[in-house]
Order: sequence, then C-alpha cells, then structure tokens
Amino acid sequence: MRPVTYQKTREGEISVGGVPLRDLAQEFGTPLYVMDYQTLMENIARYRQVLEGWGTAYYAGKAFCCRAMVELVDRQGLGLDVVSGGELFTALTAGLDPGRVLFHGNVKTAAEIRAGLEVGVGHFVVDSLDELHQLDEAARAMGRTAAVLLRLTPGIEAHTHEFVRTGQFDSKFGFAIADGIADQAVAVALRMGNIELKGFHAHIGSQILDTEPLVANAEALLTFSGQVLQRFGFWPEVLDLGGGIGVRYGESDDPPDVTDLMTRVRMALGELTPRGMRPPHIIVEPGRSIVAEAGLTLYTVEAVKTVPGGREYIAVDGGMGDNIRPALYQAQYAAELDQKAGDTPERQVTVAGRYCETGDILIPSIRLPDPARGDLLAMWGTGAYNYAMASSYNRVPRPAVVLVNDGEASLWVDRERWDDLTRRDRPLRPA
Repeated sequence: MRPVTYQKTREGEISVGGVPLRDLAQEFGTPLYVMDYQTLMENIARYRQVLEGWGTAYYAGKAFCCRAMVELVDRQGLGLDVVSGGELFTALTAGLDPGRVLFHGNVKTAAEIRAGLEVGVGHFVVDSLDELHQLDEAARAMGRTAAVLLRLTPGIEAHTHEFVRTGQFDSKFGFAIADGIADQAVAVALRMGNIELKGFHAHIGSQILDTEPLVANAEALLTFSGQVLQRFGFWPEVLDLGGGIGVRYGESDDPPDVTDLMTRVRMALGELTPRGMRPPHIIVEPGRSIVAEAGLTLYTVEAVKTVPGGREYIAVDGGMGDNIRPALYQAQYAAELDQKAGDTPERQVTVAGRYCETGDILIPSIRLPDPARGDLLAMWGTGAYNYAMASSYNRVPRPAVVLVNDGEASLWVDRERWDDLTRRDRPLRPA
C-alpha cells in the first residue's frame, strides 16, 4: 500500500525515498504525483528473477507512461506493451528498441499500423478479423511481414469490477474461444502472405486478487494451443498471459504473490505442452503491480466544513482531474496526514475534490487526525492509472511527477500551467 521507503517520525513527519513530504510540497507544489525508485526497482526485480530463462515481462505502459519511465524499463531489460501511437512515440523518444514493443489495442488506426510496421515493433496483438486484414494489407503495401499474436477471450471470470473485466466471452476484446471464433482467426492468419502468426494472448481483467483465475488463463491458452496443433499443425512460439495482478490499495487487500503465481504457470507449461513440442516463451504484462504502490499523490487541504447531518468534509486542491478512478470504478484508497503526532485525536471525514461534480469524492469515509486547512494529505497507491488518466477538466492544470530516491527528488514530468491550457486554442474568426 505504501512505498517500501515510507518512514514516519514520532512527531508525524512522513518521508518517502528519504525526502520529507513537506519538502516536496514546498519545492514542487501540490497536487503532486510522487514515485519511489526503490519500490519500482523491487517490483521489477521480482518479475525478472522469477521469469529468467523462460519468460519476459513487458511493462504495460497504459498504467503509467512517460519518457523517464520507459527509459527505466529499458535499462532493466523489460519490454513495453503499448496501446496507441502516442505510447509508441514515447517509447521511441526514450530510445527503446521497437523490437521489444508489443502493440496492443482493440482499435489501431491506419496511421498507427503504418507507424508500427515502419519502425518494426516486435509483435502486433490483433483483436479482430478486420484488423488482421488491415494489417496484412498494410504490410503487403510496405513490403513487410507483421509478427502477430491473436488476442483470445477464454471465458474466465476474473472476480473484479465489471468495467475492468476483459476475459469473458461477451467482451469488446479479442476472439472468443467458444463457438469456433478463435479457430476461424487462426485459419485466416495462417493463410495470409504478410502475417506471421507467432502465438496467442489473453488478458482477463485488472486488479485481480485471486491466483486461480490467472493460473486458469494460462491453462486455457495452453489447452487451446494443443487443439490448434491438432487442427492446423501450428504450435505457438509465444504465449502472452496479459497482466491484471492486483495490489494492496487497502489493508484488507491480499494480492497474489508473483513468485508463487509464476511458479504455478511454469508447472502448467510443463504439464500441458505436448510431447515433442518446445514450451512457448511466456510473456506477462505487469503494469499496476509495478507502479501502483510505488506512487502517492500529495494534496493540500484547502477547506474543512461540516454539513447538516454532521458529515465533515475536507476539500483538497486536486480530485477527479488527477484521480478519476474513485468516480469511475468506486476505487478505494488509503490516505494519511503529514505532521500529525500519533496521539492526535481522529475524526471521521469525507475527502472531497475541487472539481464541479458531486461525484468528485476521493475517499467517502476515512478517519484522520484533526484535519485543518493547510495540512498535507498523502494518498497511497496512486502510481497506476492516475497520471495516465488525468485530465484538465475545469481547465485545472495537471500535476507534476517527481521521482524520489536516496534523499533526492528529480522531476519526471513538468507541472502543466495555465498557458499550456490555451496553447492549442485558436481565436474566433471574424463573422
């Protein structure tokens, strides 16, 4: 839930990465996204160690993507999962070898397909027959061959919020294994002259806190691959199990252990690979499980008030513009006030944002020690899908991103300014 470098003194001073939160607020302002280097490194190392020799982690850029993050991923030897031309452009700007890029997305525009082919991305993850035909035609016109993974929907219940379930048959993503739909996609791909089918992909959802669905996904892909071998004589070089491993947003969350999970996947790989066939290279796509708990958002409390009925609100200088997830998914976060001693009396409060929406509530109910205007509030676990989904709604500029490590803070993303909000505006033409 908190970064591994979190420390709190008896007087209540909180620091992360050896940097006091109040120093970060004074230097960079609030709201502020803060990423802890040590937590990032430990999370990345966990995947590298368990997959060594038989698999590769491709960081899911959708969770948090900026140039410095891609450079970090590159230095650690991970691949990158991108879902748009913008994420691909960021990867190239950061100097990442495009051969280590998986190009995802259930909709890729013609321009994005051309861009991926031009730079030579490692694999396209194909989501529909229309996309498969479009990719084949574009590759033929450019004299290229596209390496492809077909995205499958295995029909596995991921036990997570309905908005982030993706593995059920009735989904906008992928080819369903049921009713022969995936078989049809395999047959079409194998006939195409500019498509090189490399394997299969399935991602069943996000923030999954149960190991069993994730193992079942691997088993479903291996079972399907065995059936494809019998029907078409094709055996995959690559199986991509997607991501979705959950994290601790609160004390009650108990996410899967990565080492245990991948050990079970490797056992399934040995048991379900047909005799005489080489086990496919396994790809996983961790995003949230690398960055979520490495991140926090630092806010300033701007107002405290009580409404009829006794509910007490504390209003902060951010909200749904920098964290849409509570409004979108009813996501729950933990938070803490800086500079509050352990014996300070607590009060039950609602943490509200600054945006002009009744639903702009960051935390519906939390006990905090004697909140007051000017306090610093740290919201934990915001490293994933906060900066990535941020907006300038109400024309409020988006926060900066800083990395903390060993007592130093470095700026990763500049704070948006008011003049940034109007930079692309054009004046009204005369009538």
